[in-house]
Amino acid sequence: MDDGKSPPKLPRPSLSEADGPGFPPPYRTTGAVPIIATATMGAADQRFFDALRAAHFPSGRNLVAAHVTLFHQLPPSCLDEFDRLIRRIAADTPPPAAMLREVYSLGQGVAFRIESPDLLAVRARIADHFAGLLTAQDRGVPRLHITVQNKATAAEARALLAALAAGFRPRPLTIIGLAAHHYRGGPWEPAVARSFRGLRR
Repeated sequence: MDDGKSPPKLPRPSLSEADGPGFPPPYRTTGAVPIIATATMGAADQRFFDALRAAHFPSGRNLVAAHVTLFHQLPPSCLDEFDRLIRRIAADTPPPAAMLREVYSLGQGVAFRIESPDLLAVRARIADHFAGLLTAQDRGVPRLHITVQNKATAAEARALLAALAAGFRPRPLTIIGLAAHHYRGGPWEPAVARSFRGLRR
């Protein structure tokens, strides 16, 4: 998600940049909808990135809140198991340390790159658990990021990149939990959310 690829020609956002799955995975059944798994940000960071998306996404394309995608398409049937797993992980895991490292171009948009070995380790635990159910896209290690603009003109994207990069300094990003969402072709529908409660050593 949010990797700058062109969307399929469907009347809904694509998996690549408009924040939802495009073509369904092979295991999708009639009436079932993909599950998108994300890391949740602290309230201040959420407001900051939501405001950037609201200001810079083309009209009608900003259908979801700012987010950090961990898995693009988990099988709908695994939601309960996913919830049990992240409940266990959240109970014994402290909030992962994360840093915003750079602002970069998506071609027709702009994103912030996230550096977080801790969050990638959490994701790896989930990926190991669901190894046989992951799509090819989700079997790879993601480039963690937050998209603040996409499907804009190249000129608009260049101007925003220059403006954001000019004042950017690497800084911590607060990650507070894990969540899953139903994708139904438009705004995401919240499914489950768990907060990290482990203590830092």
